Amino acid sequence: MSPDTGAGRPAARSSRSAEEELRSTAVGRAIGSYLQHMAVERGLARNTVDAYRRDLLRYARFLAASGRTDVTAITRHDVTAFARSIVEGSDGAAALSVRSAARTIVAVRGLHKFWALEGLTGSDPASDVHPPMPGKRLPKAISVNEVTRMLEAVPLDTPTGLRDRALLEFLYSTGARISEAVGLDIDDLSLERIPANGPDVVRLFGKGSKERLVPLGSYAARALDEYLVRGRPGAAAKGKGTPALFLNARGGRLSRQSAWTILKAAAERAKIDRDVSPHTLRHSFATHLLEGGADVRVVQELLGHASVTTTQVYTLVTADTLREVYAAAHPRAL
Repeated sequence: MSPDTGAGRPAARSSRSAEEELRSTAVGRAIGSYLQHMAVERGLARNTVDAYRRDLLRYARFLAASGRTDVTAITRHDVTAFARSIVEGSDGAAALSVRSAARTIVAVRGLHKFWALEGLTGSDPASDVHPPMPGKRLPKAISVNEVTRMLEAVPLDTPTGLRDRALLEFLYSTGARISEAVGLDIDDLSLERIPANGPDVVRLFGKGSKERLVPLGSYAARALDEYLVRGRPGAAAKGKGTPALFLNARGGRLSRQSAWTILKAAAERAKIDRDVSPHTLRHSFATHLLEGGADVRVVQELLGHASVTTTQVYTLVTADTLREVYAAAHPRAL
């Protein structure tokens, strides 16, 4: 399909009508100059410029409703009022999410900076107006009981069941990402205890191929041993000798999508009614360790986080748990 047919037409018409609306006012024409600068001098893609146009057209409408017909009359109060209005939807348009509102305010800040540099205004009223910060998305963890139900819901009477149980036990035991688990080769495992009385260990390769050694719990080690003895050989005989630890039915390396399907199927069998994501067992691993008293820096190393700041989001989860327990148990909490 050529670019000027089909789905491309409505977008083009929408862009033209927005341009016409902007050209109808002095503020809109000044915004048009900025958009031209973005397209021509900065070479931004058309879709990016169109997104800026939509955001700034909303700003132009807000200014017009506020009686601002000259760019030199716009104040910091106008900018902050606009920022508030797009989150609340009080300007007559749909309320934006925090992330979308942040993108819009970034566009407004760029606009005012351009006007000030070009001499259209004597100052920049948006210079210290910051976009709203997205709230931290807390990792979704499930309880120890739910993890146990999920793991025990996998039948062990087939080679596929042995593989699925070994995979899920492995994910929860090590906190590995699904991509790390399916990327494992047999040689990355050490089922010889190091030291002799310690836990098994596994070598994981995280983001940027950064290597780390992670202990492997006894439940996961037993599940892997059962899979390696009674499950994997049959699948391997159908393949071409891949060194991958987890194999699909054709003897090739298990894909990330297939591993995600295994996780979802186990959650459904266990009748877990929460949303389960590819990271569910990783999040549960970290949360349960911290609830058990593990130091956050130890959990950082186990997860392979470059910064402890990334790991500290899990402490918010455990703090929520503490508050819930306190509210339920303390006689004078509520």
